[in-house]
Amino acid sequence: MKLSKIHHIAIIVSDYENAKDFYVNKLGLSVIRENYRPERKDWKLDLRVNEHTELEIFAEENPPKRVSHPEACGLRHLAFCVESVEETVRELAEQGITCEPVRIDDYTGKKMTFFHDPDGLPLELHESRWERMERIRPGRQEAAVSHPSRTTTQVPSFSNR
Repeated sequence: MKLSKIHHIAIIVSDYENAKDFYVNKLGLSVIRENYRPERKDWKLDLRVNEHTELEIFAEENPPKRVSHPEACGLRHLAFCVESVEETVRELAEQGITCEPVRIDDYTGKKMTFFHDPDGLPLELHESRWERMERIRPGRQEAAVSHPSRTTTQVPSFSNR
């Protein structure tokens, strides 16, 4: 078996128009297909994230609220790869979207932050500028962090996000 890519991620929203405005007009995803399904009494909106991945949005009447505190099993958050977290945070702020403070991911050494969609689904911005940092394997003391202009060695922390 060879699973090569994620084709799509599906989420359920409580307000179709609000979700469409957020994901299309504010985040800039493009519409692939938009269909009302009378047999299910719901909307299905397919959005292009990139050349490989789609986001499917389903709008149903009165869906149960998302359980976040404490977190439940299932989808935890969606993470989008961006060139610059700070620049994307500024662009989101111009759209009236608030982000958490930017921080460094303990496992990758990359900048990251979170914001939320209209239904409270956590969305992450994760910077793509540096190569991935390897986790420390048993018996290893250090892990290398690669950057386009230098390579350093450091011991990463493993605190919870």
